[in-house]
Amino acid sequence: MRASIVAFLVTVQAQPAYGWALLFFAAYPVLSALVWVSTGIHFYLRRERGTEDAETPPALERYPMVSVLVPAFCEEKVIAETLTWATRIDYPNYEVVVVDDASTDRTRERVRPFIEAGTVRLIAKEKNEGKAMAMNDALPCLRGELILVMDADACPDPQILRWMVPHFESPRVAGVTGNPRVFNRVTFLSQLQVVEFTSIVSLLRRAQRIWGRILTMSGVVSAFRRSALIDVGRYSAEMATEDIDMTWKLQRAAYDIRYEPRALVWMFVPHSLAALVKQRRRWAIGLAQVLRRHAGLLVRWRTRRMWPVYYEAVLSILWAYDFVVLTALWIASYAVGVPPVGASPIPNWWGMTIGTLCLIQLLTGVLLDRRYDRTVLRHYPVAVSYPIIYWTLMALTTAFSTPAGLVRRARRGTVTQWRTVR
Repeated sequence: MRASIVAFLVTVQAQPAYGWALLFFAAYPVLSALVWVSTGIHFYLRRERGTEDAETPPALERYPMVSVLVPAFCEEKVIAETLTWATRIDYPNYEVVVVDDASTDRTRERVRPFIEAGTVRLIAKEKNEGKAMAMNDALPCLRGELILVMDADACPDPQILRWMVPHFESPRVAGVTGNPRVFNRVTFLSQLQVVEFTSIVSLLRRAQRIWGRILTMSGVVSAFRRSALIDVGRYSAEMATEDIDMTWKLQRAAYDIRYEPRALVWMFVPHSLAALVKQRRRWAIGLAQVLRRHAGLLVRWRTRRMWPVYYEAVLSILWAYDFVVLTALWIASYAVGVPPVGASPIPNWWGMTIGTLCLIQLLTGVLLDRRYDRTVLRHYPVAVSYPIIYWTLMALTTAFSTPAGLVRRARRGTVTQWRTVR
């Protein structure tokens, strides 16, 4: 039996496909880090540094009505704090609306004091149909021509609308996504997510804006032109990640989506491994659904600006599978006493190059966002474990969750239990 396993492993590692898998495994993180860092810095130099309104929001001749929409499902523990922050936004013409998706806890009781104070309106659904349907049902009840969608456990910066609304002076702009910052930074896992949202999410959005299109508008904080949401058919209730799908629908319709790093919102992230895996599994399934649904854009010249985003998403998924398969082969090889080709328990030159570039990428994101989050630099030391711990966790989650989004057909009304993961 052992001899058969050894022969199989030796044969596999002698194949040209194994060599290509090794090359992709090593090259992708290096090339992607170089692209993200260079284009992220380009965005900073072009859009953030040295502009007249770098620190002060631009003045507007007209302040359009904005509806701050907070979809909620069983959020009794956090909804009051969210509404306290939302009702203190510094903007002269806005309303705060909560759409409750038939919560079974005391969410509505927590909202009631704000209703009685006249600062919040409540749309109370009697049937739980999911976040996408809750927002679709709320649209006809909103007064704003612009809509700021926020999660029920997010705390917006008072200046958030003053930074986001000016982008809508361009008629092509349908959406603006903000800069989510991690509020709960107690556990090691949550501190890793501080680095992730700063150095991966935020940096990648800067980079993608230079490419011309972005992968997703963050569901925790995004502003939309109401007419554009209606124009593309509102939210898709069957998608696991309605925010990614809406981002792609808008951009396929030739609308512009922008990233505003000064539009801050403080959010709670999963602090346990089980909660994080559950969240990332949903993200992986949702991305796979979007790639399947929007594959047709690859053969249309008018949607060519989406091609880099699509291919980058596909490559990231392929790299996750490459990571998992190669790691499994290497573990099996060591277990039977066969030194694997291209792997070493002692970090080699290429491994050090990958790790170093990863740390440079993470540091670049931290330094770019430090002006908005003064304490973020103190969490950078956990980045040392990021390539080992976080890459492994995300690769496994992506590899095991993606088939569910690619193979299973999305069915309307299947995403109903969408309580914020904590």
